[in-house]
Formats: sequence, structure tokens, C-alpha cells
Amino acid sequence: MKKTELELELSKLKLVENPKVFLEQYGTHADIAAEALWLAYISGDIENKVVVDLGCGNGILGIGALLLNAKKVYFVDIDKDSINVCKENLKMMELDGEVFLKDVNLFDKKVDTVLQNPPFGVQVEHADKRFLERAMVLSNVIYSIHKIESEKFIKKLSRDRGFVLEGVKSFRMKLKKTQKFHTSDSYSVKVGCFRIIKNLKI
Repeated sequence: MKKTELELELSKLKLVENPKVFLEQYGTHADIAAEALWLAYISGDIENKVVVDLGCGNGILGIGALLLNAKKVYFVDIDKDSINVCKENLKMMELDGEVFLKDVNLFDKKVDTVLQNPPFGVQVEHADKRFLERAMVLSNVIYSIHKIESEKFIKKLSRDRGFVLEGVKSFRMKLKKTQKFHTSDSYSVKVGCFRIIKNLKI
């Protein structure tokens, strides 16, 4: 499968309706998901690997991993509506994955690769930190989407936890007005897909 084909398939997925403000639910766009997944794929972190999509939402990252021949994918989200949409999308794409309705901190299966687009921490400061910390318990390889200005924080957290921020691929994410506090119909946020790996030299 080519990257353009992957993006096309991901664009067909059903979105989570009525996103919840306290969970900072913003759907991952198909183009950004495809770019992040392709980076993981060409780095050897998807094909024949066991993967978890933490805070999976509609399942776009995990479903993309399955389309790129992941060995197994776990889908984890605390929100029942998101889990239901994720299950619908898996069924529509005729794919199999293990789906868990639970807080990410309660998921304890070791995996080869973590994929995640966690809350940016706008509503709850450092809401993304708990996702990163859990990811570092579950795997040696993490692909995580954050606002680009989080780079310094992620680099320090990684170093403190025995990981290394190996690289960042930046994007412009267009967010539509989905919450009452949004003042514009749409706005653009610069985000990055951060590749974080265990520092095996320690």
C-alpha cells in the first residue's frame, strides 16, 4: 500500500460525533495520520509488530497500522462513544483488533510500538504527560502527536525517563469549530509527530 492509498482509506472512517471538551477530543486528520503512520512504517515499527493506539478515538492510527500489516493492534480509550465508533470502523474495514474501554494507565500489555494523538493539555495542563509516561512503560518505541511547542517538555521528559527524542516531523493541523469556546470556524495549529525511543546505551 502506498501512502496516498493509506490516506484515502483512512479518510473513509467514521468520526466521533459531539467531541467532549474535557477529553480534548480532536479527530486526527487522515493526511496527518497517514504521514505519521508512514514514518513509523518506513522505520520498521509497524509491519509484523504488536501496536497499541492509546486514546484511540475513532481508531484511525491503529486501523492504519493494520492496513500496513501490523501483527496485532490494541485500541484503548476511556470514552464509550469513541470505542463504539472505533468498533464500527474496524467492522467497516473488515479488520480485527482488540478494543479496550479503559483509562490508558490501566492498560498493561507490552507492545513493540505505541501510536497516540493525546490531549494537547489545553483544558487540563500536561494531560499529554500521562499518555507519554504510560507509553514509556509499555514500549521502547513511541510515535506521539503534540503541539510543536511541546518539544522542549517532551525532550526533558524523555531524558528523565531514559528515552531519547529521536526526531520530529511537523505538520499544520486544521481544527474545525467543535466546542463552544472556539471563536473561529476553523484555525490552524502547528503540530509534530514525535518519535521517542528507549535509550539503550544507559
